Amino acid sequence: MSKSVSSKNQASQSLQTNFAGIEAPNPFWLASAPPTNTGYQVANAFRAGWGGAVWKTLGRPIVNVSSRYSAVSYKNNRMMGLNNIELITDRPLDVNLAEMKAVKAEFPHHALIASLMFETEAEWHDCIRRCEDIGVDGFELNFGCPHGMCERGMGSAVGQNPDVAEKITGWAKAVATKPVIVKLTPNITDIRVAGLAAQRGGADAVSLINTINSVTGINLDTWEPNPSVNGYSTHGGYCGPAVKPIALNMVAELAKDPAFKIPISGIGGIETWQDAAEFFLMGASSVQVCTAVMHYGFRIVEEMISGLESYLDQHQLSHYSALTGQAVQRFTQWQNLDLNHKVIAHINPETCIGCQVCYSACEDGAHQSIALLANSRVPQIKEESCVGCNLCSLVCPVDDCITMVPIERGLEKVTWLDHPANPHRKVMV
Repeated sequence: MSKSVSSKNQASQSLQTNFAGIEAPNPFWLASAPPTNTGYQVANAFRAGWGGAVWKTLGRPIVNVSSRYSAVSYKNNRMMGLNNIELITDRPLDVNLAEMKAVKAEFPHHALIASLMFETEAEWHDCIRRCEDIGVDGFELNFGCPHGMCERGMGSAVGQNPDVAEKITGWAKAVATKPVIVKLTPNITDIRVAGLAAQRGGADAVSLINTINSVTGINLDTWEPNPSVNGYSTHGGYCGPAVKPIALNMVAELAKDPAFKIPISGIGGIETWQDAAEFFLMGASSVQVCTAVMHYGFRIVEEMISGLESYLDQHQLSHYSALTGQAVQRFTQWQNLDLNHKVIAHINPETCIGCQVCYSACEDGAHQSIALLANSRVPQIKEESCVGCNLCSLVCPVDDCITMVPIERGLEKVTWLDHPANPHRKVMV
């Protein structure tokens, strides 16, 4: 390990990572994005404790615009979602390769991945060979960029066409001796189609999700979409905490598919060790982070490392890989859920602050199952009509004031497949 990396930032054996043959001190990697634009940044990230980094996408250098970012914020100006119209590297390939070589020499045990995007087979082959000459540990094929590059036939234009994605993956595998990861676009109807196309092309792993097509808002004074570039704008790529639910679903969709056999690197709204653990439980073997670093800086990895280590200790797990896919077995189709399972809301009168937000939500937006009493600010649940939808607990500003309590009714499990109301239910013979 490089002496320039502080020992306090080194993860234990419980986080040592081998992702598709790529080894790293831990599974916390930087995604290909502005935080991995230069050798200066990647070296600082490795010193902070990040286990790997996917370099900002290499290709024919482009010219970026100004401005490039916009955001959706929620309360206290927190950046809930970030939209960007920035493209791949705008620096010469030789400069990038020289910096990558220097970083790899200083940090030989950290994972350094080259993200690539080109048009022709010859360009793909040339860059792969040049990257291997400087010692990269693997490649990530950018089939996900949703703006600027897709209009040129690259990025998500490839990821949305399974035949083209399979073909270009094959181009990379034909010359690469290091593992090849395919980065998938979420701007697609069925993520499994894209993942299986990458697998057919010979990919060693996939990463997902890339950013989502978006417009974050309109300036109501100038009528310009954000971000504005001399009065005009375009759709961009949405990332950050807001996309995490979408990313978790897509990771699980792939992990659950019995035909899909290669590892997954999870991306999308990861800020904390808890976020990472959720991605592992849904099928990921490593994770990549971008927006959280752009918001808070590289040092967030310290808490991610220590938090995940403590979690593993609490659950008596020797390695984080024991988490991978454990929640997928509980991720099923709606028709397999138990229709006889019943919960109802319970309000703790000791912690209720009497704001009555739960009443307004239920009365106007749900099932009219909360009453207001004449002599109390504490609402009352109408247990006979409560359907257990959870809305009241979600809008309550006090943690654990409203809980959902299971009701034992002595009924056997019944799914929609067996329910009498289903005209296509299974018939016992």
